Amino acid sequence: MPYPEMMIQGMRAELAQLGIEETKSPEAVKEAVENTDGTLMVVVNSVCGCAAGGVRPGIAMALDKSPVKPDRSITVFAGADIDATDTAREFFAGYAPSSPSIGFLKNGKLVQMFERRDLEGRPPFVIADELAKAFEIHCAKSEASAN
Repeated sequence: MPYPEMMIQGMRAELAQLGIEETKSPEAVKEAVENTDGTLMVVVNSVCGCAAGGVRPGIAMALDKSPVKPDRSITVFAGADIDATDTAREFFAGYAPSSPSIGFLKNGKLVQMFERRDLEGRPPFVIADELAKAFEIHCAKSEASAN
């Protein structure tokens, strides 16, 4: 049974306010993966404390401070957007389901994955630094080719 929307509304809003698109259906996830030129960041959001204390604030810091950003960012909510989350995880081949997690895809192929174990227990500034490095590696090329 999915989490009640009233319980997770604020957690969804934290990412939506950053311009990260909510994808609540498998079709929306597939559309984003199939129709994004450049780098797609896929955030699997969660109700856990590490999402609240580290991951969502870390994403906000990285997006704020990094001059290079993904071409598009989407989110699914584990435990709420169940089918959409399952679909997103299909693109994370080789990785066990975990939430929160963040995947970077180019042309529908996973190029970097941050699993829960890479995020849990880390302060937001550390997560932000790691994400900013991923932005530089995976997003700079797509930005340079657009110019």
